[in-house]
Amino acid sequence: MISGHKNKYRPTIGLEIHTELNTKTKMFCRCKNDPDEKRPNVNICPVCLGHPGTLPVINEEAVRKVIRTGIATNCRISEHPRFDRKNYFYPDLPKNYQISQLYQPLCKNGFLDIEGKKVRIREIHLEEDVGKLIHRGEYSLVDFNRAGVPLMELVTEPDITSGKEARRFAEELKLIIRYLDVSQADMEKGEMRVEVNISLSDKKVLGTKVEIKNLNSFRAVEGAVDYEIKRQRKILESGKDVIQETRGWDSARGVTFSQREKEEANDYRYFPEPDLPPLHITKDFVKRLEADIPELPYQKRKRFQKEYGLGEKSIEIFARNKEFADYFEETMSELREWVKEVDMKREVKKEEFFRLAKLCANYLISDLKSLLKEGSMSDVLITPENFAEFITLIYDGKISSKMAKMILEEMFLSGEDPSHIIREKKLKQITDAEEIERIIREVISENPKPVKDFREGRENALQFLIGQVMSKTEGKASPAIVGKILKQLLREDKP
Repeated sequence: MISGHKNKYRPTIGLEIHTELNTKTKMFCRCKNDPDEKRPNVNICPVCLGHPGTLPVINEEAVRKVIRTGIATNCRISEHPRFDRKNYFYPDLPKNYQISQLYQPLCKNGFLDIEGKKVRIREIHLEEDVGKLIHRGEYSLVDFNRAGVPLMELVTEPDITSGKEARRFAEELKLIIRYLDVSQADMEKGEMRVEVNISLSDKKVLGTKVEIKNLNSFRAVEGAVDYEIKRQRKILESGKDVIQETRGWDSARGVTFSQREKEEANDYRYFPEPDLPPLHITKDFVKRLEADIPELPYQKRKRFQKEYGLGEKSIEIFARNKEFADYFEETMSELREWVKEVDMKREVKKEEFFRLAKLCANYLISDLKSLLKEGSMSDVLITPENFAEFITLIYDGKISSKMAKMILEEMFLSGEDPSHIIREKKLKQITDAEEIERIIREVISENPKPVKDFREGRENALQFLIGQVMSKTEGKASPAIVGKILKQLLREDKP
């Protein structure tokens, strides 16, 4: 339990999230946007290298992608955004200034709902990325392939109060960005980078802000925030002051470390970019972009719960994996048609449809996903129609769970429909009661101790005996029929 003394200090956390946009060309020139290019300094030109006399030209597609992100995050779109110069010297910045947005960003005053809490978004602005430094002992090399790549920066209000909330916000934003096809936001490749501003305050005094830079995983975001809360609390409780600074995150040790004192905005001498005109974003332009916004993650979650009756865990997996969700919905469409065709074209009752949906989701999320391993759904040879037929065979009790795993593995390897595999492999389930009873009597005769244990009240023995029957039938007997007949015979023959 946290003591009242520790609760004296309240964490105040804001995020700055940078995302590289997946446009074809860079932000202000025609160079190819490919920061992963292995050969250094091939996607460069006089514009992105800042040669004297060159003029930048705004990438319209980058502007569109930022506005679409703003719409999806409930932002107000600025009618007259403009670009500014952020002046500083560093070897990876060829112009000695970065074209960014300070005074009139593209998007303002939005929010995301994170588990019932509204986290406000101050702004989303557009800027250019910097180059990459490769350190070699006592010297460094510079690769400018990344310099000038369109970079979207989202800044939240300080509404976050824990590492978990910070992580959930970043995860939700990444989902939205992927749904919009704004970026793949692959954090391992540096396509999405999170920075945290964090301070601890009491009721009387506002805290000193510390920035944690370049967090490249969601685990790092949560870990860095939680560690920094503890670090600053310990300093304040000892009567000392927290220093305003920039810190890094050591994932191996699970600690933040000091990098440099934090710069203020006036250190960058911002002023309006003289080589770029202000933009005029019309209402009609925004409406056209709004019409192109796909179903977003929060909307998908609500619909999947209402339409399919799935549990939270299954819904979250589908929300985070659009390919899985699309495949599931195509399968469910086939299942609905199957019920209509085989049962006198009746409408599917809601309860039955929910049972089918849960069965389908379970096999898709667990069994098919495990076969797929690290691959993509585009690699799956099983059509939604065949997967629907497979689910109906299980639902109707025509194949056991053991047979289902065998059939699904064969479907995964060959792409064949389940009926063909059942005929070819002779996997048809045994449902004949007389044949099952004959096998059960053999099992009872061969296993006197488990039989005795069951009759003395040890219910676990029943599962052993069912397993023996399933083994004798190579998994082809109906488990439901086996259990029913086995119980009946054990009680009837009881001495």
